[in-house]
Amino acid sequence: MPAEPMSDIASPPPGRYVLDLEGSTVAFTTTHLFGLHRVRGTFTASGGTAVVADPVERSTVEVVIDAASFRTPTPMRDQVVRSPMYLDTDRHPTITFTSTRWDGRVLTGDLTVREVTSPVDLTVTESSVDADSFTARATARVDRIALGVTATRGMTGRYLDFDLTARFVRE
Repeated sequence: MPAEPMSDIASPPPGRYVLDLEGSTVAFTTTHLFGLHRVRGTFTASGGTAVVADPVERSTVEVVIDAASFRTPTPMRDQVVRSPMYLDTDRHPTITFTSTRWDGRVLTGDLTVREVTSPVDLTVTESSVDADSFTARATARVDRIALGVTATRGMTGRYLDFDLTARFVRE
Protein backbone atom coordinates (compact mmCIF):
# COMPACT_ATOMS: atom_id res chain seq x y z
CA MET A 1 0.00 0.00 0.00
CA PRO A 2 1.59 3.36 -1.01
CA ALA A 3 2.34 5.83 1.75
CA GLU A 4 0.10 8.86 1.98
CA PRO A 5 1.94 12.17 1.63
CA MET A 6 2.07 14.14 4.86
CA SER A 7 -0.39 17.01 4.55
CA ASP A 8 1.45 19.24 7.03
CA ILE A 9 4.74 19.22 5.09
CA ALA A 10 4.33 22.13 2.67
CA SER A 11 6.44 22.28 -0.49
CA PRO A 12 7.86 25.67 -1.51
CA PRO A 13 7.80 26.84 -5.12
CA PRO A 14 10.75 25.78 -7.28
CA GLY A 15 13.80 28.02 -7.12
CA ARG A 16 17.05 28.71 -5.31
CA TYR A 17 16.94 29.73 -1.66
CA VAL A 18 19.63 30.79 0.85
CA LEU A 19 19.63 29.94 4.54
CA ASP A 20 18.47 32.77 6.80
CA LEU A 21 21.11 32.55 9.54
CA GLU A 22 19.09 34.62 12.04
CA GLY A 23 15.94 32.55 11.46
CA SER A 24 17.61 29.14 11.78
CA THR A 25 18.63 27.13 14.85
CA VAL A 26 20.66 23.98 15.48
CA ALA A 27 19.90 22.71 18.99
CA PHE A 28 20.90 19.36 20.47
CA THR A 29 20.50 17.20 23.54
CA THR A 30 22.94 14.52 24.67
CA THR A 31 24.02 12.88 27.92
CA HIS A 32 27.06 13.10 30.17
CA LEU A 33 28.44 11.04 33.09
CA PHE A 34 27.37 7.61 31.86
CA GLY A 35 23.95 8.90 30.81
CA LEU A 36 23.03 10.34 34.21
CA HIS A 37 22.94 14.01 33.17
CA ARG A 38 21.22 15.60 30.19
CA VAL A 39 23.21 18.23 28.30
CA ARG A 40 21.56 20.78 26.00
CA GLY A 41 23.43 22.95 23.55
CA THR A 42 23.54 24.69 20.21
CA PHE A 43 25.59 25.21 17.09
CA THR A 44 25.33 28.14 14.68
CA ALA A 45 24.79 27.69 10.96
CA SER A 46 27.17 29.77 8.84
CA GLY A 47 25.60 29.23 5.43
CA GLY A 48 23.41 27.08 3.28
CA THR A 49 21.31 26.75 0.16
CA ALA A 50 18.23 24.88 -0.94
CA VAL A 51 17.39 24.28 -4.57
CA VAL A 52 13.73 23.34 -4.81
CA ALA A 53 13.12 21.34 -7.98
CA ASP A 54 10.08 20.19 -9.90
CA PRO A 55 9.39 17.47 -8.95
CA VAL A 56 10.22 18.39 -5.35
CA GLU A 57 11.86 14.97 -4.74
CA ARG A 58 14.82 16.18 -6.84
CA SER A 59 15.45 19.14 -4.51
CA THR A 60 18.79 19.56 -2.74
CA VAL A 61 19.90 21.14 0.52
CA GLU A 62 23.39 22.05 1.73
CA VAL A 63 24.12 23.55 5.15
CA VAL A 64 27.40 24.59 6.76
CA ILE A 65 27.73 24.76 10.55
CA ASP A 66 30.47 26.63 12.41
CA ALA A 67 32.04 23.85 14.50
CA ALA A 68 33.54 26.37 16.97
CA SER A 69 30.03 27.67 17.72
CA PHE A 70 29.40 24.61 19.95
CA ARG A 71 27.77 25.98 23.13
CA THR A 72 26.31 24.46 26.30
CA PRO A 73 25.71 26.08 29.69
CA THR A 74 29.25 24.97 30.72
CA PRO A 75 32.04 27.00 29.04
CA MET A 76 34.76 24.63 30.27
CA ARG A 77 33.00 21.69 28.58
CA ASP A 78 32.63 23.75 25.41
CA GLN A 79 36.37 24.40 25.31
CA VAL A 80 37.11 20.66 25.65
CA VAL A 81 34.60 19.74 22.92
CA ARG A 82 36.17 22.30 20.55
CA SER A 83 39.66 20.88 21.29
CA PRO A 84 41.46 18.16 19.27
CA MET A 85 39.99 15.59 21.68
CA TYR A 86 36.52 16.02 20.08
CA LEU A 87 35.76 18.44 17.22
CA ASP A 88 39.25 19.87 16.66
CA THR A 89 37.75 23.13 15.42
CA ASP A 90 41.12 24.73 14.65
CA ARG A 91 41.81 22.06 12.00
CA HIS A 92 38.17 21.35 11.07
CA PRO A 93 36.23 24.62 11.34
CA THR A 94 33.04 23.45 9.64
CA ILE A 95 30.48 20.67 9.81
CA THR A 96 28.54 20.12 6.59
CA PHE A 97 25.28 18.48 5.60
CA THR A 98 24.57 17.67 1.95
CA SER A 99 21.25 16.09 1.06
CA THR A 100 21.10 13.00 -1.12
CA ARG A 101 17.37 12.23 -1.13
CA TRP A 102 14.01 13.73 -0.18
CA ASP A 103 10.95 11.50 0.11
CA GLY A 104 8.41 14.09 1.25
CA ARG A 105 9.05 13.52 4.96
CA VAL A 106 12.68 12.45 5.44
CA LEU A 107 15.65 14.39 4.07
CA THR A 108 18.54 11.93 3.83
CA GLY A 109 22.05 13.23 3.46
CA ASP A 110 25.71 13.08 4.35
CA LEU A 111 27.00 14.74 7.51
CA THR A 112 30.73 15.48 7.56
CA VAL A 113 32.57 16.12 10.82
CA ARG A 114 36.39 16.18 11.03
CA GLU A 115 36.60 14.89 7.44
CA VAL A 116 34.52 11.81 8.32
CA THR A 117 31.21 11.44 6.50
CA SER A 118 28.23 9.43 7.71
CA PRO A 119 24.63 9.24 6.49
CA VAL A 120 21.95 10.98 8.54
CA ASP A 121 18.17 11.24 8.22
CA LEU A 122 16.41 14.50 9.04
CA THR A 123 12.75 13.84 9.77
CA VAL A 124 10.76 16.93 8.85
CA THR A 125 8.08 17.48 11.48
CA GLU A 126 6.51 20.66 10.11
CA SER A 127 6.97 23.30 7.46
CA SER A 128 5.50 26.59 6.36
CA VAL A 129 5.73 28.43 3.07
CA ASP A 130 5.14 32.06 2.14
CA ALA A 131 5.74 34.02 -1.05
CA ASP A 132 9.53 34.34 -0.75
CA SER A 133 10.62 31.87 1.93
CA PHE A 134 9.99 28.59 3.66
CA THR A 135 10.72 27.24 7.12
CA ALA A 136 11.11 23.60 8.08
CA ARG A 137 11.55 21.98 11.48
CA ALA A 138 13.26 18.61 11.67
CA THR A 139 14.74 16.14 14.11
CA ALA A 140 17.74 13.88 13.72
CA ARG A 141 19.85 11.50 15.77
CA VAL A 142 23.60 11.62 15.14
CA ASP A 143 26.03 8.93 16.27
CA ARG A 144 29.27 10.72 17.14
CA ILE A 145 31.22 7.43 17.14
CA ALA A 146 30.22 6.82 13.48
CA LEU A 147 31.66 10.27 12.72
CA GLY A 148 35.01 9.48 14.30
CA VAL A 149 34.45 11.53 17.48
CA THR A 150 35.37 8.71 19.85
CA ALA A 151 36.87 10.35 22.95
CA THR A 152 35.68 9.35 26.43
CA ARG A 153 33.18 6.66 25.51
CA GLY A 154 30.78 6.17 28.38
CA MET A 155 31.50 9.52 30.04
CA THR A 156 30.13 11.38 27.03
CA GLY A 157 26.92 10.33 25.31
CA ARG A 158 27.23 8.49 22.02
CA TYR A 159 24.18 10.10 20.42
CA LEU A 160 23.17 13.70 19.92
CA ASP A 161 19.49 14.33 19.31
CA PHE A 162 19.02 17.42 17.14
CA ASP A 163 16.05 19.76 16.84
CA LEU A 164 16.55 21.94 13.78
CA THR A 165 14.77 24.95 12.40
CA ALA A 166 15.84 26.10 8.95
CA ARG A 167 14.44 29.19 7.27
CA PHE A 168 15.35 29.66 3.61
CA VAL A 169 14.74 32.87 1.64
CA ARG A 170 14.43 33.04 -2.14
CA GLU A 171 17.54 34.44 -3.83
